[in-house]
Amino acid sequence: MQRILSLDFGEKRIGVAVSDSLNIIAQSVGTIERKGIKNDLKKVGELVKEYEAGKIIVGLPLNMDGTEGKSANRAMDFVKELKKEIQVEVEMLDERLTTAQGERVFLEADMSRKKRKQNLDKIAAQLILQNYLDLHVQKDRI
Repeated sequence: MQRILSLDFGEKRIGVAVSDSLNIIAQSVGTIERKGIKNDLKKVGELVKEYEAGKIIVGLPLNMDGTEGKSANRAMDFVKELKKEIQVEVEMLDERLTTAQGERVFLEADMSRKKRKQNLDKIAAQLILQNYLDLHVQKDRI
């Protein structure tokens, strides 16, 4: 079974998470500091190879009412470029509330505001992927 890579696409960073080999658990593997689309795509390609990922899930940051805003449009533009460059399946997943979930985890851990901000992209990618695994992969096993 191929692993699944997850991306939380942001203006400054891209949070990255990967599934375990059984596609049950998502694990954060860090962030990509954004330095232009070519560099971003190259880094994602390297991660796909490193983790032998067969699919990429990219968070779609919809507005709370379900409409697409600037962030969603940027993420969709990124996915278009990603699909041209990387030869694995790419899907987008509604990521509403994952940032709030991440904030809650950090608040419960009593993490400082600065540390929360530094780690939010990583945890968001992990939450996006875990949501995907719980909704799609686990359902297919039953």
